Amino acid sequence: MTTKMYIKDYPRPQFVRSEWTNLNGQWSFGFDDDNEGEQAKWAEQFGGTQTITVPFTYETQASGIGETKHHPYVWYERLIEIPASAAGKRAILHFQAVDYVAKVWVNGQYVGRHQGGYTAFSFDITPYIVYGESNRVTVKAEDSMNAAQPRGKQRWEKDSFECFYVQTTGIWQSVWLEYVNATYIKEVKMTPDLDTRSVSLEYHVAGDFADEEVRLETVISLKGKQVKRVVHVVDREWLRFDIDLLHEVNGPWKMCYWSPDSPNLYDIEFTLYRGEEKLDHVYSYFGMRKISTRNGQVLLNNEPIYQRLLLDQGYWQESHLTPPSEEAIIRDIDLILEMGYNGVRKHMKLEDPRFLYWCDVKGVLVWSEMAATFEFNDDAIQSFTSEWMDVVRQYYNHPCIVTWVPFNESWGIMNVAKDRKQQAFTESIYHLTKAFDATRLVVSNDGWEHTVSDILTLHDYVESGDEFRKRYADKYSIVHNEIAFNKKRYAYADGYRYNGQPIIISEFGGVALKNEAGWGYGHQETSEESFIKRIQDLHRAIKETDYIAGYCYTQITDVQQEVNGLLTEDRKLKIPLDVVKELNKL
Repeated sequence: MTTKMYIKDYPRPQFVRSEWTNLNGQWSFGFDDDNEGEQAKWAEQFGGTQTITVPFTYETQASGIGETKHHPYVWYERLIEIPASAAGKRAILHFQAVDYVAKVWVNGQYVGRHQGGYTAFSFDITPYIVYGESNRVTVKAEDSMNAAQPRGKQRWEKDSFECFYVQTTGIWQSVWLEYVNATYIKEVKMTPDLDTRSVSLEYHVAGDFADEEVRLETVISLKGKQVKRVVHVVDREWLRFDIDLLHEVNGPWKMCYWSPDSPNLYDIEFTLYRGEEKLDHVYSYFGMRKISTRNGQVLLNNEPIYQRLLLDQGYWQESHLTPPSEEAIIRDIDLILEMGYNGVRKHMKLEDPRFLYWCDVKGVLVWSEMAATFEFNDDAIQSFTSEWMDVVRQYYNHPCIVTWVPFNESWGIMNVAKDRKQQAFTESIYHLTKAFDATRLVVSNDGWEHTVSDILTLHDYVESGDEFRKRYADKYSIVHNEIAFNKKRYAYADGYRYNGQPIIISEFGGVALKNEAGWGYGHQETSEESFIKRIQDLHRAIKETDYIAGYCYTQITDVQQEVNGLLTEDRKLKIPLDVVKELNKL
């Protein structure tokens, strides 16, 4: 089952136009370690001597290069065909992600700059192209080992260490091109409201609509049957309308919810007209779901849900942060479901939108987590805040995302337990996120030392179920900072207190089979039997602790030197899926 306008490999599956050009594949490539390319006018006469397979970074085997040494400046170039039939339309060049700063030229002319390694961006390149001919696109990517830029699990030293891996430099998600009329739909923010049985739509229409009437038609359907059609006059750039979703498709005056058990999605189409002329046609979808808390429980659609999450860092052996294919994305999601988990904590990475699409379609709960900085200074505050708000805006419409996690384990805010400035930073990000998105839960600092937070999340890599039971027997002492856990960490930062939030063990386990080349949490198990027994014991201890509202096991796969996955890095099973599924039965 897919949405109405699913297109394989389409890079932005929640805002689809039928005509697009995939620019992935072979590009010319070059290192520029001395940063001489701009002065040498590489945008006019390219100086690179290698080729690379986009969107894989040069550090990966999939790129065709496979060099892991850090190069701070890299260049890309390729010719793109602009058909004569597109004349009169705007050409929009899209980049799904470039780490960390991207500069773009077309036919030697500078187009623009973007900063942020995990967010999508685009440029209108119409003034720089020639229709009916080949055009040169040149990209310079600038990356650094600066710990003040959001980097997540990317190392900032020469060699990998602990749980930090080979860096990601340059283009690492899809590059593509589409053509639109001068007046077109730029974005639509969709907010479901179960309690009022409606969906709120905020439209951003770009272009000229002042002189002649422009109409926007919105059609909503479910399971192939139309349930609503509304038409509005467009007389300004931003419009907002609420649409009642009561309908008779699934019985008299029903509404279908989205949940892991029933991931119902409403198809929605936006068509823009000027007179009889069709200006734009966009396909999308949304899910009617609500996430909230009450009496120490997390509620989905106003009913308690016990979250059984799996930590997922989203790395592949040959392609690192870049999914090797859409089939690989689907296979990972299917494995998560087959193992009995109902959700995933996407750790230290903002994932490819196709991953979120398939979580929407298959009914997987997602905790979306920001890539951390590892310093606290003015530059870190500014770069983090800007990129995080782009993330929230770009991912907002995905029903699978139920929790935002801007900070993890005090990374980038190492003194948050006592430093008022760092505490204020976490509070500001919490409230800024809520100002843009009041529909989701926000965790201020996943793992410990919380400030203001919708969930109290605790990380604990205790090695036995008995030790876990003993430590968490007294809820009051844990949540009120009377006792520490996980290497002398406390639940709350100084000056903050527990107010009845749901409690989730959002990292535990991390058990590794004996492997001389890598590490896991605690001692390594020497047999499959002892491996299974230990993770069974830990799952059982958490589920038997009645005040705990969910958990997240570390982790789905091995990642480079970290070998504590349920699967190997190349997705081979360490233990039978049925064994893991049994762990997750409530």
